[in-house]
Amino acid sequence: MTPYTAKIQEIAKRLLDEGKVEMVIGFRKGTLPMMNQPHYAASLESANELIWDSSCALNLANYVTDKKGTVAIVAKGCDSRNLVTHIIENKITREQLHIIGVPCTGMIDRHKVNAMIEGEITAIEESGDSIKISGNGFTKDLKKADLLQENCAGCTHRNPVIYDELVGELVPEQSGVDPYTSVRKVESMSPEEKWAYFEDLISNCIRCYACRNACPLCYCPTCFVDESRPQWVGKSQDPADVRTFHLLRAYHCAGRCTDCGACERACPMGIKVREFTKKLNKDCLELYGWEAGLTIDARPALDTFKADDPQDFIK
Repeated sequence: MTPYTAKIQEIAKRLLDEGKVEMVIGFRKGTLPMMNQPHYAASLESANELIWDSSCALNLANYVTDKKGTVAIVAKGCDSRNLVTHIIENKITREQLHIIGVPCTGMIDRHKVNAMIEGEITAIEESGDSIKISGNGFTKDLKKADLLQENCAGCTHRNPVIYDELVGELVPEQSGVDPYTSVRKVESMSPEEKWAYFEDLISNCIRCYACRNACPLCYCPTCFVDESRPQWVGKSQDPADVRTFHLLRAYHCAGRCTDCGACERACPMGIKVREFTKKLNKDCLELYGWEAGLTIDARPALDTFKADDPQDFIK
């Protein structure tokens, strides 16, 4: 049992025993390695199932939308930033949340690990910065830094921005990293090259909507892709419909995305969905000095007006 796991279980049992929360939202082991599952612990017994390791990558903020009672939630940096967004957008109140903050050093990318290993992975063990991967007839030791999700490798907000208690000491924030390297590469392309790049990016999309379902920002009761009056997007695999889904969903995330990586982790086709939202994050930062979810005391960039806002886009 890792120190974080032991502390999370201890906190969860105390909160449940004292009746301060109705449930604790965290993670439990999945049926496959690197596939931990969201877990609602509502009893002392179920709190024993709570765990924490480098496969707790799904954004748990997705599970507090419109909750009526008081809940505790385990939150790393990006999760906490999405909780801030939920509070600002009135999907839940701060008073309803008891945030168990987890200083995070990054989540491993299961797609990357599977590509590096031949054979079926049956177990993963963590020890500091090392990951031991085992399977039928093999064991391999790898560095965690080589297995990180891309968003984690470039993350500059690894600590929770709001919390009621922490499970460990705050970790040093990364500096000298550029999360927008791939965006700058696309920005340097010609219009024709950009079009070809994004067409190729989504060419194998099967419209399963896993990216939307995993995203904590996509909480609309009826998504625009499911509207029938009017019907904004067709249901076919027509390239125009696929393109419309990805572009409109990205714009709905503008100024709200925390780059948690849940969309890419959920995609069964390995599509780099973040290439759409990262560009919008970069524009919000450069034009308005705004990064999503860092404070509950300010409105998002696209939810406010300032007289000195840049007007260069008006022709």
